[in-house]
Amino acid sequence: MSFKSVKIGKHTIEVPIIQGGMGVGISWDRLAGHVSLEGGLGIISAVGTGYYEQKSHVKKLVADRPLDTANFYSKEALFAIFENARKICGDRPLGCNVLYAINDYGRVVHDACEAGADIIITGAGLPTNMPEFTADFPDVALVPIVSSAKALKIICKRWQMRYNRLPDAVVLEGPKSGGHQGFTYEQCALEENQLEHLVRPVVEEAAQWGDIPVFAAGGIWDKNDIDAMMALGAAGVQMGTRFIGTFECDAHENLKQVLINAKAEDIQLMKSPVGYPARGVISPLTRLIETRTGPDIKCISNCVAPCNRGVEAKEVGFCIADRLSDAYLGNMELGLFFSGTNGYRITELISVKELMRRLTQGE
Repeated sequence: MSFKSVKIGKHTIEVPIIQGGMGVGISWDRLAGHVSLEGGLGIISAVGTGYYEQKSHVKKLVADRPLDTANFYSKEALFAIFENARKICGDRPLGCNVLYAINDYGRVVHDACEAGADIIITGAGLPTNMPEFTADFPDVALVPIVSSAKALKIICKRWQMRYNRLPDAVVLEGPKSGGHQGFTYEQCALEENQLEHLVRPVVEEAAQWGDIPVFAAGGIWDKNDIDAMMALGAAGVQMGTRFIGTFECDAHENLKQVLINAKAEDIQLMKSPVGYPARGVISPLTRLIETRTGPDIKCISNCVAPCNRGVEAKEVGFCIADRLSDAYLGNMELGLFFSGTNGYRITELISVKELMRRLTQGE
């Protein structure tokens, strides 16, 4: 099956592959810039921008970590990331992933639009008020992430009623993705919740609202997977984990090595302070969490609303902001390494250009 370009709002994506937004620091300027350069849609993660360029954009640090929400989601750093990504991809479409569960969600969405994002993607909750924060930027396309046709219907109804607009595209994420899931532990294992069973109902729901393009995500690995999703009606796919296995990925080399060394059974669901189960690689940190001997939880960065200023972090045994940033800094002992179910299939690093070639031509 040959791939057709897809319009997302006013923006045309030549190759219908969205690179998933991965924070902290896995998809920033280099990865997103190169994916967009190769015709896909590169996505900059807004999570943990305070760590960008050795935290040089942060006004206040405590224990060498960005203090509070304003510094963890640094506007100055987000601007710098977009500026540097633009040096790579020029005026090709470039997006930003902003999690709905974060503190300062509206401010960060507005910052991303100001920084030059063409497309905003939001998951980790139902972003029923997303258009509120982009009213000053009518050309910015809005793409919610959903896990069911029902969720898409709720979003479309609310957006149409309140803002007289609809999503420009939608990402449907199944339970094999890396990071946070839109399902409970039990729901992740159910056959009816597997991506291949979700695509048709979501495509049908999207059609009710005017043929909103659907991008399937979670466990997509190669051209065969992409073809299978398109055969079910998807306009394209979103892929995160596979892009970690590229030279241009912004992640630390140690993080890439964790995936290269991982076996299938090492990638499991775990609890998270965000309130959703998350998928990642079993590591020294996960063993510390099990025995409740992990690092102290101090909530320096105040990253996500559901954590309730560290209450949930203490409940599950780790601070997600500190541990994801440790992974970005290459700390093998204390880092939290998110991965989709196929992360163990990364055996070597290749260029984004070569990966896009394999995904479009098959191999």
